[in-house]
Amino acid sequence: MRMLDRVLTALDAIRPPAAAHAHCDLPCGVYDPAQARIEAESVKAIQEKHNASSDEQFRQRAIQIKEERAELVKHHLWVLWTDYFKPEHLAKYPQLHELFWKATKTAGESKKTTDVAVGQRLLDEIAEITRIFWETKKG
Repeated sequence: MRMLDRVLTALDAIRPPAAAHAHCDLPCGVYDPAQARIEAESVKAIQEKHNASSDEQFRQRAIQIKEERAELVKHHLWVLWTDYFKPEHLAKYPQLHELFWKATKTAGESKKTTDVAVGQRLLDEIAEITRIFWETKKG
C-alpha cells in the first residue's frame, strides 16, 4: 500500500462520521402540525407573561425563549411544507404556498415583538394549515 493510501486510511479511522440533519435522523414519514402549534402557543403565552411582568430580568429571559420558540415554529412549518406537502396537495389547495409563506413570516415577526395579537395571528395561520393537513390525511 502506498504511503498516501495508508495516511488516508488512518485519517478515515479517526475522523468522526458526518452528521445528517433532518426532521428526524431517519425519513420516518411522521408529520404533524401540532409541533408548530405547540411552539406557537408557547410564543403567545410568553408574550402575555412578558407583558404582565415588571421584572426586567424575567422579561429579557422571556424574549430569549420566545425567539427560540418562534424559530422552532418556522422549522416545523418548513418541514411540513418541504417534506410532507406534495404537488397534488397544492393543486387541491392552491392557497397553501401563500399560507405557509404568511405563517413563517408571522413566526419571524413574533420573534421581534411582544404583541400578543401577532402570537394569535400565528396560531390562526397554523390552525388553517392544520385543517388542510388533516384533510389531506383523509384522502
